Amino acid sequence: MLNDEMTEILENFELLGDWDERYQYLVEIGERLAPMPSEDKTDRNRVIECMSLVHTAAHPMPDQPGHLAFRGDCDTAIIKGVVALLVGLFSGKRPEEIEALDVEELFEALRLQEHLSPNRHVGVYAIVNKMKGQARSATC
Repeated sequence: MLNDEMTEILENFELLGDWDERYQYLVEIGERLAPMPSEDKTDRNRVIECMSLVHTAAHPMPDQPGHLAFRGDCDTAIIKGVVALLVGLFSGKRPEEIEALDVEELFEALRLQEHLSPNRHVGVYAIVNKMKGQARSATC
């Protein structure tokens, strides 16, 4: 089931006309993604199944015990936008809340699989799996 944040993402996409506009939106939110510190760009944080160079990292939120903040980066604009969506969706949540997020339902509602190449599709799900794994193993 889509939560409020996922519903808002879906509504934002639906406001955009065609997929050219949606790709541009992803590029724009990727450009606004906070820079990822170089110390987080490690092999351990790399999403190796992704064709693009993608890193994600989970960190405890000092001001919200038990909650995580994510960082991410990618060397391709559209996938960086997807990373930005996921960073926004996962950050500020507890690991069990992150695990419960049905990101696949969101991607299906966005019809993302219809507009990404099969390799990119696999890579996007690998990013989700990496981030959920980082949440499971994070020490809050």
